[in-house]
Amino acid sequence: MEVKEILSKCDHTLLAQTATWKEIQAICDDGMKYGCASVCIPASYVKQAAEYVAGKLPICTVIGFPNGYDTTAAKCFMATDAVENGAEEVDMVINLGWVKDQKWDDLLAEIKAVKAACKGRLLKVIIECCFLTDEEKIKMCELVTRAGADFIKTSTGKESPAATPEAAYVMCQAIKEYFLETGRKVGFKPAGGINSVHDALVYYTIVKELLGEEWLTNELFRLGTSRMANLLLSDIVGSETKFF
Repeated sequence: MEVKEILSKCDHTLLAQTATWKEIQAICDDGMKYGCASVCIPASYVKQAAEYVAGKLPICTVIGFPNGYDTTAAKCFMATDAVENGAEEVDMVINLGWVKDQKWDDLLAEIKAVKAACKGRLLKVIIECCFLTDEEKIKMCELVTRAGADFIKTSTGKESPAATPEAAYVMCQAIKEYFLETGRKVGFKPAGGINSVHDALVYYTIVKELLGEEWLTNELFRLGTSRMANLLLSDIVGSETKFF
């Protein structure tokens, strides 16, 4: 797997509280130059970034981030605001308290509502898997599939451990089972703690072995990372690249 292929799966991410427009411009420039799947940035920069890239790179943002306990109405407003400002992809965080309370109907309804608020744009659902049991991870894969969201994402990257191969295995197995049951493909996005090419290849291999090569496209497989993308870009340009 070549460096450029790995970068093509990366949502190149900058979600630091102190992120500046100059830094946002820089990751947009690299995203366009090296063919990243998207750049994932704070909502306050979406409009400016969308105008800057002028359709050459998908802009992604986050809602209900990082804790997930905003109301459904607030998440829907944020999603619609983001897409109206030019976001082509939205990553939302679920209400983890609802998972622990087993409010499955509420979770399903919220994901459906946010998907509708995205107005046809891509929706990735972050489940913060470090807080969930395997049974809860499997249940969330079911709900994401039923709700019509496009991806299930392991983590915000703000908690530890974030993505792990063990969680990825459980989630990909569940995605496969619900695909066989419903015929609906849901994408998989590990995020957080992906610090090397080796880490990326571990997730690539899990997806390939459990879900098949048909999942190894930008439409069904992404990597959420800042650190690894920075390392790969540093190798390409021959000097340190750092945006986190």
